[in-house]
Amino acid sequence: QLQAWGGGSVQPGGSLRLSCAASGRPGDMYYTGWFRQAPGKEREFVALISWSGASKWYGNFGKGRFTISRDYTKNTVYLEMNSLKPEDTAVYYCAARDSALWSIDKSDFGSWGQGTQVTVSS
Repeated sequence: QLQAWGGGSVQPGGSLRLSCAASGRPGDMYYTGWFRQAPGKEREFVALISWSGASKWYGNFGKGRFTISRDYTKNTVYLEMNSLKPEDTAVYYCAARDSALWSIDKSDFGSWGQGTQVTVSS
């Protein structure tokens, strides 16, 4: 139902744009978000966007560097990442929540994409 792509290898300070395309009923995605998981670490919240696109939330590490957006015509959510740091290295997952209740708890998201690797290294 969700397919993510756009990861890659970049140098510190570089940029990447991740994409997450959804199939299925739009009503199944009240909220769409991005999470990431680095080796040996828990999966953590990165960014979240509401169905309307009017509301967005970010993990503290992404504020000012990451931007989440959505294109309704393509049923796709994007994560623009700038000023990337080595600590941003992780597998990034998009996820959707089919409830109107706000949450950034990964256990509340029922649909997940397959993940895309982001590596930031010099």
